[in-house]
Amino acid sequence: MIDWDDIRYFIAVARGGSVRAAAEGLGVNHSTVLRRIAQLEDRLGAQMFEKLPSGYRLTAAGEEVLELANQMEASSHQLETRIFGRDQSVRGRLRVTLAPPLATHLLMPDFAEFARLHPDIEMDILSSGELANLTNREADVAIRVVYDRKTLPLNLHGLKGPELFGAVYISRDRLAAWRAGAPDPVRWIVISMHGVPDWASAGEVRTNDVPFRVTDAASQIVAVQQGLGITTLPCFVGDADPLLARVPGTELHMYGTLWLLTQGETRKTKRVRLFTEFVSRKLAAYAPLLAGLSVSRD
Repeated sequence: MIDWDDIRYFIAVARGGSVRAAAEGLGVNHSTVLRRIAQLEDRLGAQMFEKLPSGYRLTAAGEEVLELANQMEASSHQLETRIFGRDQSVRGRLRVTLAPPLATHLLMPDFAEFARLHPDIEMDILSSGELANLTNREADVAIRVVYDRKTLPLNLHGLKGPELFGAVYISRDRLAAWRAGAPDPVRWIVISMHGVPDWASAGEVRTNDVPFRVTDAASQIVAVQQGLGITTLPCFVGDADPLLARVPGTELHMYGTLWLLTQGETRKTKRVRLFTEFVSRKLAAYAPLLAGLSVSRD
């Protein structure tokens, strides 16, 4: 019989185009991937890949195997989700994916409360800019900002939450200096090459054409706190920070709606149901903060 693990390694190389990409994705070393591929080829009596300067290319036999391997993978995921869905114990692993700001600036205290209420649930908080694939069981619950519900896969079950708004912020000290007529230029603080969003304006504050670029949201927040300039932030981040204020003359912008997403049989497990109901109540309470209605304008 063919070892399913060998098939997993084969799929990873086929999708990644190289042994290195497969090894990184699977969290193993280079030699393990090569050994698994050689083992599969020996068992099937056929070569799966051509090694080219640009990477690994499937042979004709490899193309046939990939088609069947994808079916095997889909069946495996379906089996896992059905069995997982029958598990009604309040123990075990629960993987939650969401954007880093939602975890660090809003929901981590609530995750801690849930963990105290359910000490036998092993929680994995996957806070990343990458979208986890719920169908492939990369996560059990996703807390995601969605602009249009129609863009979500039909197989996902959604629990709608509050709308999320953003605004333009400046440090309170920098705002006071600007009001006092300080000559220092005010810059836009932007993440990497995203630039200034189309919806954002400098309002009553004049900015120059020299941006200040950072690579992540944490650095962006520190930069605006330090008075380097103005930037766009979700209202639940900017309004909750005592060092920041909204830039006079600017407007709110709707990013989208928060959704709690689960998939198939997964949503029927007791721990997933408990978690989604718990977080849904917390998000409802945060609705004014998320909508930018929790503070008065300067």
